[in-house]
Amino acid sequence: VAMSTTGDKILDTALSKIGEKSLFTKELENALERNEVDLVVHSLKDLPTSLPPGFTIGAVCKRENPLDAVVFHPKNCGKTLSLLPEKSVIGTSSLRRAAQLKKKFPHLEFKDIRGNLNTRLKKLDEKEDFGAIILAAAGLKRMGWENRIGQLLGPEDCLYAVGQGALAVEVRAKDQEILNMVSALHDADTVLCCIAERAFMKHLEGGCSVPVAVNTLLKDGQLYLTGAVYSLDGSDSLKETMQTGVSYPHQNEDGPNDDVQHVGITAKNVPGQAQEAAENLGVELASLLLSKGAKHILSVARQLNDAR
Repeated sequence: VAMSTTGDKILDTALSKIGEKSLFTKELENALERNEVDLVVHSLKDLPTSLPPGFTIGAVCKRENPLDAVVFHPKNCGKTLSLLPEKSVIGTSSLRRAAQLKKKFPHLEFKDIRGNLNTRLKKLDEKEDFGAIILAAAGLKRMGWENRIGQLLGPEDCLYAVGQGALAVEVRAKDQEILNMVSALHDADTVLCCIAERAFMKHLEGGCSVPVAVNTLLKDGQLYLTGAVYSLDGSDSLKETMQTGVSYPHQNEDGPNDDVQHVGITAKNVPGQAQEAAENLGVELASLLLSKGAKHILSVARQLNDAR
């Protein structure tokens, strides 16, 4: 069942200005609630950190490359952002990307660009408005346009969005049969990384309208989470990294805690203690940034964005 959502329809306004958390999810959840569909597939980064009551993320699939990618106008083919001419215009509707890249590449200008991937690539190629646009590598890859990626932005250039590159399957929280069925799609490493990222975002009260960014790495049973907040122009920022151990044996966790959700995710086939450790990591990292003044940076960013 193909569906269109508010976020798909309001194409003349920057996402961060529409201000609705469930922009790409509301219509889909309504269909789920009315039993018209049994599961809904989202980009995890479109799903708010608190889901409406009655819904849960029953599966988080193995993450595609979570990095941001630069797609260049044909005339800039073969270049990188640092080699673009002074005052080249870069299209991105993401405050997170713009904040980081303004700071890193002060010679460039950033403008909003909306629409789905096809529309954005068309705007880039057929007009002279943009020298390049920034998109998630995962989306380009899924659509078969990987060959358009001119540059991948590593963590030293641009930290990614919470949940970027992962697909989530949303289901009715009480629908045991469907929950059991989709749980086979869970990728344990992705689940733990995304729980940590979502817990970080939730504790910061971040969303579409503020620049919050992350980078996670799971290696040798250690989960590393880097999280950052930025002012809109990137001049002010806070960034820290923390880690925690997540190798726990799988205990049989049936019983009253059968359906424990961690930031909206139900993953019975991933050890509960590991999920808890990942969630705590996100909360602790957010608390650390808050103790250093993240609240102020984010509230100023929010006010400035509302005034734009």
